[in-house]
Amino acid sequence: MNQDFHGVLQPDQPLLTSKGIAIAIADGISTSRVSHIASESVVKSFLSDYYSTSEAWSVKTSAQRVIAAANSWLHAQTRRSGLGEDMDGGYVCTLSAMVLKSTTAHIFHVGDSRIYRVDGTSLEQLTDDHRVVVSSRQSYLNRALGAEREVEIDYYAFPVAAGDLFVLATDGVYEYVSSQFIAEAVQDTTADLDEVAHRIVREALENGSPDNLTIQLVRVEQVPEGEAAEALVRSGDLPLPPALTPPAVFDGFRIIRPLHASSRSQVFLAADTADESLVALKVPSTEFRADASHLRRFAMEEWIARRIDNVHVLGAPANRRKRNFLYVVTEFVEGQTLAQWMADNPRPDLERVRDVVEQIARGLQALHRKEVLHQDLRPENILIDRAGTVKIIDFGAARVAGIAEADDRSHEEDILGTVQYTAPEYFLGEGGTARSDIFSLGVIAYQMLTGRLPYGTAVSQAHSRSAQRKLRYQSACDLHRTIPAWVDGALEKAVRVDPRRRHAELSEFTHDLRHPNAEFAARPQPLLERDPVLFWKAISLLLSLTVAILAALLALQP
Repeated sequence: MNQDFHGVLQPDQPLLTSKGIAIAIADGISTSRVSHIASESVVKSFLSDYYSTSEAWSVKTSAQRVIAAANSWLHAQTRRSGLGEDMDGGYVCTLSAMVLKSTTAHIFHVGDSRIYRVDGTSLEQLTDDHRVVVSSRQSYLNRALGAEREVEIDYYAFPVAAGDLFVLATDGVYEYVSSQFIAEAVQDTTADLDEVAHRIVREALENGSPDNLTIQLVRVEQVPEGEAAEALVRSGDLPLPPALTPPAVFDGFRIIRPLHASSRSQVFLAADTADESLVALKVPSTEFRADASHLRRFAMEEWIARRIDNVHVLGAPANRRKRNFLYVVTEFVEGQTLAQWMADNPRPDLERVRDVVEQIARGLQALHRKEVLHQDLRPENILIDRAGTVKIIDFGAARVAGIAEADDRSHEEDILGTVQYTAPEYFLGEGGTARSDIFSLGVIAYQMLTGRLPYGTAVSQAHSRSAQRKLRYQSACDLHRTIPAWVDGALEKAVRVDPRRRHAELSEFTHDLRHPNAEFAARPQPLLERDPVLFWKAISLLLSLTVAILAALLALQP
């Protein structure tokens, strides 16, 4: 019975760019009558389910979730079959998988099947064997898929170049064929790789291999040129739209009226002529016609909106026709921005602030689950419709993990968010995390309650760690607004300069806004934090009294 299984899947575009090429090999354990089912199921599920995961997810997140799900299924099958926890007789196998995306190879590994990279006339083993050797005749796997309820997956990532050669093999091959033989056979550029694989298998048989024999040879013929993110959104081939004025009909949309204009873009209310449904149509400013980076981010907005299905995140309708110009179409939300709402409601009650913050947090959670950082969360980028529903909009500064890893220049972007709401780590040149978006939400919550910023404008001017250590949080509690100390504590934690000291999750922040946290309630509020002006007035009065007393004492001396 053949207990090995292998496969490869090279999808068509756009999945080829967004997800890459997947290769996998698995080896069932010889003591099990059903491990061949395990190895076949794992490889097939990896190659199919990986491409069903979100394009916004990184390769690591997508693959690890698929493998973890396969492990759970195998473990459950073993228990349902009456084998209990018998690893030697259950649905158990190894797995070594590789995803080639853009210019990077991602490796996922459990067990003792192997992945090598050919290095001249030798092989570089890229995976570690999860096997314990008891003696020259006895060894056992200490990690395999299906063996336990949870599985630890080894992960490696490294750059690849045209001409790189990789070898995936099970122990029936690598234990009976020397690394030198395999490397020299693969280096024969005149031979077909299928023939080379057969030659290696024959060598293993001649050397007495009693096991199943499976080997995969992978040669990288070429790697993508240019920016993968551009290829994803296909913006490079589309010209900018002409000047739009109502009631022009443009690419199947009838322009009704302008909604918003800035130096970067214009937004119009438009009707789809196919069914008269209302949409928001956004076109880039002509000032950025030569800015490829800006146009790429602009086109990404609709790509993101289509992939986040949440009532608190702006959505986008399906694209039903060919586009002749570069523009973005999203749902139309009739309402006002949070910035306008704050101007109309300068002293909102605490419960209303909590409601708005919680809705924003739910939208951010939906983005973060897809590994999307908003990076420009501010009152102007939040809409409140007539029913009071809050929606996050404008994804032009967003960072998508699945695209960033395919774009070699994604880390070279300048600060894209509005500086008053941008987390301090961005000003140090560090990449953002989910806690960076929490900082921005904390600033918004603070501003809704106080009408000011927790650090004033000092954060954007602190471009070094020493400068950031001097930043001082201004308490939200003052003589003009009664805010519980524990609410102020929640705000202070959300906007801490060091991201490691902020709330780890959005749910922690929203919980602390509603439930007194002993950490904050027990903390005394110094007068300097509660009311700096009053503090310094008191100090001045104290000094004046001290000077007056000393002067009186001096006057009484003979």
